[in-house]
Amino acid sequence: MPHTAPDLWRDLRDEVRQHHSRGRVLIAVDGIDAAGKTRFADGFATVFDGAVFRASVDGFHRARAERYARGRTSPEGFYRDSYDYDAFRSGLIDPFRAGEPFRTAVWDVDRDEPVDVAPQTAPDDAVLIVDGIFLHRPELRGLWHWSVWLDVPVDVAHERLVARDGGDPDPAADLTHRYRDGQELYLREADPRRAASAIVDNTDWTHPVRTYRDFC
Repeated sequence: MPHTAPDLWRDLRDEVRQHHSRGRVLIAVDGIDAAGKTRFADGFATVFDGAVFRASVDGFHRARAERYARGRTSPEGFYRDSYDYDAFRSGLIDPFRAGEPFRTAVWDVDRDEPVDVAPQTAPDDAVLIVDGIFLHRPELRGLWHWSVWLDVPVDVAHERLVARDGGDPDPAADLTHRYRDGQELYLREADPRRAASAIVDNTDWTHPVRTYRDFC
C-alpha cells in the first residue's frame, strides 16, 4: 500500500497507463471544495512522462450575473450555474482531443471578465489533467478516460476553505449554505463516488489513501 502521495500518484498513473498507453488522455480530479484537488492534480501530473498539461474548470466560470441569477445564496444556483460547460468543451476539451489549439481558461472569476490565455497544442500522445468541482455531473462523464474522486470530511474541507479563502468560519452561514448544499445536490444527483475510476481519501494530503466502493 502506498505510504506517501508520490507513491499513490505512481500507482494511479500505472493504472491509467494499463488502459490508455497512447493517444491524448483526459483525466479528471474531482471533489468538494477544498478537498485538495489542485494540489493533488499538480502532483499527479509530475509522475507522467511525456507531454502533460494542466487545467481547472475554474477557468470556465460564468459571468457573476449568471452565477447569481437564482440568488446570492442559492445552492441550486451554485450547482447549476457556476460554469460555462459549452466554453469548457469548445475551448479546452474538444480541441485537446482533436490535436487543435486549446485554452486552459477563458474567464477570470475574480475580475469577472474574459481572460486571454495563450493557446497550446497537444501532440499525439499527451495527458490533460483537469481539476475542479462537479466534474462527474452527467453531461461531463463521457469526457474522461479516467477520473478520481477525492474524499474529505465536510468539516475538514470547511476548515481548509476558511484558511485558504477567509470568510465566515460558521458552517451555518448563508454563503456556506450555498456551497455546502450545492455540493450535496451534486452528490445526490451525480453520485461521483460511483462514477469515478478511483476514490482517494485525501484527509491527509501528504498521505492520501486509495479506498474502494462498498456496494453492499
